Amino acid sequence: MLWVIALLLGLVIVYLAARYGRFRSWVEPVLSIAVAVGLAAAFLIWLSESTPEPAAPAPFPPPAGIVPSDIVLENLAFERNQSKRSYRLHGTARNTSAITLEYFRLTVTLEDCSAGACRRIGDDTALVLVRVPGGETRPFETFLTFPFRPDEIPKAPRWSYRIVEAKSATAR
Repeated sequence: MLWVIALLLGLVIVYLAARYGRFRSWVEPVLSIAVAVGLAAAFLIWLSESTPEPAAPAPFPPPAGIVPSDIVLENLAFERNQSKRSYRLHGTARNTSAITLEYFRLTVTLEDCSAGACRRIGDDTALVLVRVPGGETRPFETFLTFPFRPDEIPKAPRWSYRIVEAKSATAR
């Protein structure tokens, strides 16, 4: 819309300059200076846009998170739940790092070692939500479910476990 106004103003100036000689004698130097200032402004804008921006500073590396080896599980107890395939696991989690632990994923393997040789029954991975500040210990509880038939209930269960993921608190 601004260009329409500039066009009309230009046509008026050309008309007045053609019609009146006295108007032409002072409008020519004023228009010449205005065009020179406009070209200089356009050149400065072009220079400022073509100048490369300074490189952004390198981001700080994120703080090191907690790793599964920073968590020590103690006093683990596996109890059969009401369902024959479900077990309740409770114990304590000790955080040996300086960072607060939010949760961890625990994979538990159940084997039946009743007939001399152990027979693998299955695995279950549980998400354990427990907030443990660095250097402290907190109790936790979770439930595990294993895929076996009701007539295959393990007589001598053997448990093995490992922490597969640990998540630490983020700085706020």
